[in-house]
Amino acid sequence: MARKDFDPDTVSPDGRPAAKATLFSLETDGPWRGSLPGEMLGSPVTVLAYGNDTPGEGPRLHVHPYDETFVIVAGRARFFVGDQVIEAEAGQAVLGPAGVPHRFINLGPGRLQTIDIHHSPRWIQTDLE
Repeated sequence: MARKDFDPDTVSPDGRPAAKATLFSLETDGPWRGSLPGEMLGSPVTVLAYGNDTPGEGPRLHVHPYDETFVIVAGRARFFVGDQVIEAEAGQAVLGPAGVPHRFINLGPGRLQTIDIHHSPRWIQTDLE
C-alpha cells in the first residue's frame, strides 16, 4: 500500500548531512553492547544496544527525563515500568514514559537482545537501585 502522509513540498531540509557511526562491534563474541549519542549523528535520539545471555539478568531500576522505547530484537523480556509488568518478545516494542522508573530482565531461554531508543540527543539517567 502506498503512503502519502504529508506533502513533501511543505518540508525543507534543515541542512544536516547524513551521518554514520558505530553502535557495536560484530567482531565481539556475545551480546551486542554499545551506545551512540544522538549528538554524534546530529540526531534528537540516542541509541543503545543491550544484550545478555543470562535469564534473570538485566539493567537495574532507573529513570530518565525523556521517553525510552525498547525494541526486542531477540529473546524474551519482562519489563517493570512503574506499577506495570509487561512481557515482550522479539519483534515487539515497549515504551518507558519519561519520569517513570523502569528495568527489565531476560526471561530466557538464551540471549535477550534489545535496541533502546532514548528520546534525547544524549543519555541521561539516574539509577534507583
